[in-house]
Amino acid sequence: MKPKERLAIPRQHPKELSPEERIHNFKEVTFGFDEETAILEANRCLQCKKPACIAGCPIHNDIPAFIALLRERKFEEAYWKVRETSTMPSVCSRVCPHEFQCEGSCVRGKKGESVAIGMLERYLTDWMVANGKNMYRECAQANGKKVAIVGSGPAGMTVAHILSHQGYQCTIFESLPIFGGMLSVGIPHYRLPRDIIGAELYALKHCGVEIVYGTTIGEDKTLAQLRQEGFASVFLGVGAHESRKLGIEGEDGTEGVLHGVDYLRRVLSGEDLDIGNRVVVVGGGNVAIDVARVALRRGSKDVFLLYRRTKEEMPASKMEIHHLEEEGVRIEMLAAPVRILQENGKLTAIECVRMELGEPDASGRRRPVAKEGSNFIIEADAIIPAISQKVRHNADKGVELASESWGTYRVDPKTLQSTSVEWIFAGGDDVLGPQTVAKAVYQGKVAAESMHRYMQGIDMLEGRDLTCYMVDW
Repeated sequence: MKPKERLAIPRQHPKELSPEERIHNFKEVTFGFDEETAILEANRCLQCKKPACIAGCPIHNDIPAFIALLRERKFEEAYWKVRETSTMPSVCSRVCPHEFQCEGSCVRGKKGESVAIGMLERYLTDWMVANGKNMYRECAQANGKKVAIVGSGPAGMTVAHILSHQGYQCTIFESLPIFGGMLSVGIPHYRLPRDIIGAELYALKHCGVEIVYGTTIGEDKTLAQLRQEGFASVFLGVGAHESRKLGIEGEDGTEGVLHGVDYLRRVLSGEDLDIGNRVVVVGGGNVAIDVARVALRRGSKDVFLLYRRTKEEMPASKMEIHHLEEEGVRIEMLAAPVRILQENGKLTAIECVRMELGEPDASGRRRPVAKEGSNFIIEADAIIPAISQKVRHNADKGVELASESWGTYRVDPKTLQSTSVEWIFAGGDDVLGPQTVAKAVYQGKVAAESMHRYMQGIDMLEGRDLTCYMVDW
């Protein structure tokens, strides 16, 4: 097929559950491609000589290579091409913000629509499952060394996957009663079905990884105790599970004030939580959108976002914003809460102020500025701030771990080794702050290689290919 013919093929779009059906359940909203649609979409790829999509992927998947195999219908080979670099393509293909990563760098996107890289990656993982193919690598013989991993999120999963396949006895300590970290309690089922996470758990157990639930390192057991128990190295992948507060009057101690990740954790863990009909969610990222869509599915009738900028500045995925609006959640733009009103300790309303956009801030987005005298009141049963998250420092109790001024762990950016305790490594959101699954996976890969070198007494950097390392995280 000639380049002009490829350029003439429009981007293929997957089928979806209708908004009328999906708001009443947690079924996966977006269906995968069928074979012919996947082939047609794969034929849109121009196989660039200098593929920008690889650089745009935090894991550095060889995207042109797996797409070339896919369009030749070599689906199994294409899957294993992705697995050369990615430990969890079934997860990343569903939840990564592709428009800001691989697809955002696609050459085709400069004069039209980019190749649907995420959907093609998903097709391969779904095809492997549907056709009963083996998706697990052979396990290595035990080498006698033990590794402790704190947190079962994507970074911790990746470290456990890589090191267990190198013969290390890995034990994951998870404070929650369920596996997956933020994948399980931060991403709703309609975006990431639980059987996908379950498959990742099975793969780890297949290579002897032990999961210890309900154990919070720093409280139930210390890092020093792990060291005394013979763990040669420890990886901290505790994530960023603590919501940042709005810092406004009435936020603390008022019934009806919940925070985004706390709300998601409670609902997605199975709690039957009724927060009323009129719900205001504050924020413009994917967490805020997830909160609003979950509240709708949990029975709240009037749910809307309060966002201090315009839709163009929202950091959430455009597809998630589209789904949100399809489902009937409106967005109140250029507005921010300034005070929470209550009676007898229960929220009754929220005082807000209108905003206008000023000069760009450090993020490159125009800074919102309050309009004097524009205050207004919104009656509500609940307000859920979802503006960002931070690291909850439990794990490092009893060990002097260096941290940055914004609360993340301080590590060597090339090795992810703690700058203060040599046998401790960290990665994912507790180093990056709240970021994407792909970036957590990549840091897990970097940390696993570093931990292996540390435990084997090999120089941390010698012979290591640093050209593709995201040193400037």
